[in-house]
Amino acid sequence: MKGMGNMMKQAQQLQAKMMKMQEELGEKTVEAASGGGMVKVVANGKQQIVSISIEKEVVDPEDVDMLQDLILAAVNDALTKSQEMVSSEMGKLTGGLNIPGLM
Repeated sequence: MKGMGNMMKQAQQLQAKMMKMQEELGEKTVEAASGGGMVKVVANGKQQIVSISIEKEVVDPEDVDMLQDLILAAVNDALTKSQEMVSSEMGKLTGGLNIPGLM
């Protein structure tokens, strides 16, 4: 049973490290852009959009569809980059093990 106690201790340590990492990932950000940088979106490691900036030149009341498409593309790219950042950081923590439910 001593081995079981060590395993529980390791699991608790891993859980504490994961909680700390999740907190740190909330502070880290990634940026994505579309339309040659006309629309920029910043997301954090919690897959939250923290800012969107749109250059005035791309705002055309006659072509709202294009602006919507640019925003959508930048948001999706930012979220993908955020997920990749989280996966990379989790991989460092778990030593590359694929633990279901963690990523």
